[in-house]
Formats: sequence, structure tokens, C-alpha cells
Amino acid sequence: MRVVVVGQGYVGLPLAIRAAETGHEVIGYDVDTERVKSLAAGESYVEDVSSERLRAALEAGSYRASDAVRDCGGFDVAVVTVPTPLHEGTPDLRYIEESARDLARYLRPGATVILESTTYPGTTQELFGPLLEEGSGLVAGADFHLGYSPERIDPGNPVWGFEQTPKVVSGVDKASLKAVRKFYDGLVETTVPVSSPKEAELAKLLENTFRHVNIALVNEIAMFARHLDIDVWQAIDAASSKPFGFMRFTPGPGVGGHCLPIDPSYLSWHVQRELGTSFRFVELANDINNHMPDFVTRRLVNAFNARKRSVNGSRVLLLGLAYKKNTGDARESPALRISQLLLDMGAEVRAADPHVVEGHRVDNRLVRVDLTKEELEAADAVVLITDHDAFDYELVEAHADYVLDCRRRLSGPRIEVL
Repeated sequence: MRVVVVGQGYVGLPLAIRAAETGHEVIGYDVDTERVKSLAAGESYVEDVSSERLRAALEAGSYRASDAVRDCGGFDVAVVTVPTPLHEGTPDLRYIEESARDLARYLRPGATVILESTTYPGTTQELFGPLLEEGSGLVAGADFHLGYSPERIDPGNPVWGFEQTPKVVSGVDKASLKAVRKFYDGLVETTVPVSSPKEAELAKLLENTFRHVNIALVNEIAMFARHLDIDVWQAIDAASSKPFGFMRFTPGPGVGGHCLPIDPSYLSWHVQRELGTSFRFVELANDINNHMPDFVTRRLVNAFNARKRSVNGSRVLLLGLAYKKNTGDARESPALRISQLLLDMGAEVRAADPHVVEGHRVDNRLVRVDLTKEELEAADAVVLITDHDAFDYELVEAHADYVLDCRRRLSGPRIEVL
């Protein structure tokens, strides 16, 4: 089949390459010209798709990247994996809307269109579908298949890749569900059907809200435990020995990426709009997790004060800019907020991250460096924010004068754990 994947980011590219590897003719459509040039040259910018896999698909002729909307024509299946950011607490669905209008121009009877972008319940049937119908003159269900299947990409996860992770699927009617499920059955090991797109949309928000709330819980406990002179990490280890009724979550400097800082707010916004009531768990979790970078900065200030030093004029080395270990994704990363706070206090801030590429949107006052013995010895303080496996932790333990470890990766007399 001819498959169009709209959006070639961390969700769309793995999907597109997997579809190409299973025998489909795939067009990876993206409005970002630089992305398309990189893909056409066989250079992947997504950790879950190696450049070798990309080049193999290009050489086989089963995958082609394009920024020309006309190349979407003639599709049998189209999957939309575009961003859905929040602007001042309100969902911004313009990329979904633009994708629907683009695809509608080429929509034919019998084709299948699937939305994967994270959004609030009702988007597929109340916004996305009507735009496809308006632009094509066709009717969802009667003339073409329409469904929703939430992405479950976990960047850098060596065990649960795209193929191994169960895929929730849905359709606006039985025929649509059958078509959507058949497509994904050829790509992944397991599909999980639900009765309508609304359940599938809510499932995605439920998954991430669950994580968001539990991370906020353990973050707040970590803040209290320090003042109570309790080792929260030992308590978590002990609780994790229980074989039932407990799931391990650990404290950290904050949450990042697209999912946790944004997805639960989609649900909160929708509940407020539809029911006129607040989703208090999400609002509390947002408040705690959003302020963890401030807590980390206060901890560092206190450490300087204890040594009769000032942050102003001191040199601080941050280890990690990505929001998640072993990835190059710095979207909404707590490291960006921490660096900005320290820079505003007058610190000289330097950062090492082998995964986040140069040119990623960071404060231009931040100096990018490699993790070396010289950088460690020159730093008045080191803050481990993202515990990439690529970091030489023995080097840090041996040469850093003081470390605030936000991930409990280090040990030694000069290490202070979050």
C-alpha cells in the first residue's frame, strides 16, 4: 500500500521506517525543509531510527521524505503524527487542522486516515474528521475509514520499541476499526482495539496523567523527607521490595518532553471546558513538577551558602540537557529552566550533553562543553540533571569538588543526592 506519514519527528519517523520495512511504499511528509534534507541524505536525527536503517529504506526505494504536499497524493493509508503544543494552557491544534486540510485534497474513497497526535477526547470525530469531510466531499465511515491510535513511543527504550509496544487502535465505525487494526497488525506484535476514538484518546491521556501524578507525589515526598532528615531513596528502595500494590517512581529535577508537561493539561482543559470543573490532581501535579527546577536551584544555592560561597560569579557545570537519559530530546527539559535561573543569578553556567546537538534552543549565555577532567576541576559545583550512560561517572566522582546528584547515580563524600 501507499502510506503517507505526516510529521517526521520522534513519533512519525519510526512509524514510517517500520512501514517501509514491512513492504509499504512510504512518503514521510514534513513541512520542515531541513528535516527533509537530512532524511534524504540518510542522516537520522531520531535515536530510535539509526541512519543505517534509514539508508536501507531509502536504497530499497520503500521510503522517501518530502516537503511537497503534492507527494501525499494517491495514499491508501495516511497517519498524522504532528505536534500538539499548549499555548497559555490552551491546546494548539493548528498542525492537526492543517494536516487534515492537506490530506483532504487527496482523500479517495476506500482510503484510511489515522490520527496519532496526542489530544483531548473528541478531536478525531469532532474536528479532524469534519475537516477531512469538508475538504474532500466524502463522509467518514461511509466513504473512507477514520480512526485514532495514540503513539506510545518511549525514546531510547532498548526493550519496548515501536514493534514490541502494544498499539491501541480505534475507528469511527466497525469497518474503520477493522482497517486501522489491519494496518497496525502488520507493523506491531499486538494491537488493542477499543470501541471508539474517544476511548483511545482518553487512554493516552490516562497513561501520561498516571505517570505525571505519581512523579509529582514522589517529588513532593522527596522535598519533605529532606527537611525531616529521612533518606527518601532508601525508603523508595524498601517500598519497591513489595511484590504487589506498589509501582516504583523516583524523584528528579522536573519533567520534560512533549508528554508529561503537556498531555495531562489537555485532559484538564477538556474537563474544565466540558464540565466546568477543575481536574485537581493534574493541577497539583503541574504545580509540583513545574517547580522542581526551582527546588533544585535552591538546593544548589544552599550548598554554596554552606561553603560560604556565592552563586554569583561561580562556575557551575550541568551534566545533561535532555529531559530523558540516552536521548537528545531537550523539549521542556528541566535543565533549561535550571540553567536560566543560575545564569540570572550571575553564575557562569556550562553544560555537557553528548546527545543534544548544537543549535538546540538553549539560552545563548550557556556554554556547551565536553565532560573532561579539566571542566570538572574548574567547576565550583556540578549538577547531574540527566543520567546518560555515556557520562564517565568515575571521572565525576574523582575530580568534582561538589556534586548535586538529581538522579542518585553517584556516590562519594562530595556527592549530595536530591
